[in-house]
Amino acid sequence: MSTVVTRKPDTATPLVSVAQVSQIYDKGAAGSLAVLENVDLDLRAGEIVGLLGRSGSGKSTLLRAIAGLVRPSKGTISFAGTPLVGPTAGIAVVFQSFALFPWLTVLQNVELGLEAQGVLPAERRKSALAAIDLIGLDGFESAYPKELSGGMRQRVGLARALVVHPRVLLMDEPFSALDVLTAETLRTDLIDLWTEGRMPIESILMVTHNIEEAVLMCDRILIFGSNPGRIIAEIRVDMPQPRNRLDPAFRTLVEDIYARMTARTGAPTRDGHFPGTGIGISLPDISTNLLAGLIEAVAAEPYRGKADLPPLAAELHLEIDDLFPVAETLQLLRFAELEGGDIKLTAPGLRFAGGDVDERKRLFAQHLAIYVPLAAHIRRVLDERPSHQAPARRFRDELEDHMSEDYADTTLKAVITWARYAEYFAYDENADLFTLENPS
Repeated sequence: MSTVVTRKPDTATPLVSVAQVSQIYDKGAAGSLAVLENVDLDLRAGEIVGLLGRSGSGKSTLLRAIAGLVRPSKGTISFAGTPLVGPTAGIAVVFQSFALFPWLTVLQNVELGLEAQGVLPAERRKSALAAIDLIGLDGFESAYPKELSGGMRQRVGLARALVVHPRVLLMDEPFSALDVLTAETLRTDLIDLWTEGRMPIESILMVTHNIEEAVLMCDRILIFGSNPGRIIAEIRVDMPQPRNRLDPAFRTLVEDIYARMTARTGAPTRDGHFPGTGIGISLPDISTNLLAGLIEAVAAEPYRGKADLPPLAAELHLEIDDLFPVAETLQLLRFAELEGGDIKLTAPGLRFAGGDVDERKRLFAQHLAIYVPLAAHIRRVLDERPSHQAPARRFRDELEDHMSEDYADTTLKAVITWARYAEYFAYDENADLFTLENPS
């Protein structure tokens, strides 16, 4: 393994400066949705900074604002000391979805940015070939995207961003669409190019929801909270490159980040995965199979009811966006508690793990009635009506007084799924009708 030298961040004027940026969308009758709130961020030369958080925490929105693709509702964004008013040649973006033109070859896709800048064909070709060689696709210049693997297509996207020699490279979850091995190879190659000073850029800002990826690649990690998105912690990673996942210092830092992201705060309606109160709590549509599966995994050996989240996530091959909503739903239902990077089953959670099908359904129905106000509200309406029926539209309208139409739809789907499992009430999709037909 070659010896590399860790870059030192430049303490001079920031390349990118974000000051008190907020992003608020008007949802009409449903009110407004705050995606970002008072975000401050400085990005300096010589550093890789990671924006780490769950889906919906505003990370990608902030990245698009820095790229000049959207204008924030409030606050300012500056590049090299000058306020941004739109896209600039000094900032390039690598997207999660590759975003290649299928009718163009690798070489033609990479040349696009240079062509837009008016670079002459000969110089354009020379620069594009150098970028293709740099990212390891020499020999594939004449290939079309359909002939390439996902990893190769992402390399083309990277070459297209680098060929214009930006000062700042923005990456929006660039490895999330790749398989595990391909993503690991591309991460390693990118870090090697960065630490060896072979990339024509000064700084990288990347969005990720993968904690280990952030610790592997970044010099600083900004942890985002949700509802609305904001920076809740900043962590400096002082370990030299290349980094080893098995290094005790690496594992300790991963544990610390898990603990920070599961720490209880005094404002659960803003910091939790489920914003809102009462029937207006926004819920994720998590299947009862996933909920039961996580309970069983934590109850089994070697955890015996209490598990450290990082090794549990690794064993189950889950990332933040997969694991946290399931774990937090169990916490909402009081089958588990989350704190300090651990998940611990409660007494009802342990009973659920050891129960038969009927016992599990009975427990789930009890907790649904007590801890999910919307479920209890629907059941109460059904109990009070002589027909024991109620149109789902009635409850959607109520939810849309508290949240957007999309969130209302997802929340209602979640409650329908959980209630069906618990036989708490029934739902007829064709008639869009709630009934008490199934429950005894």
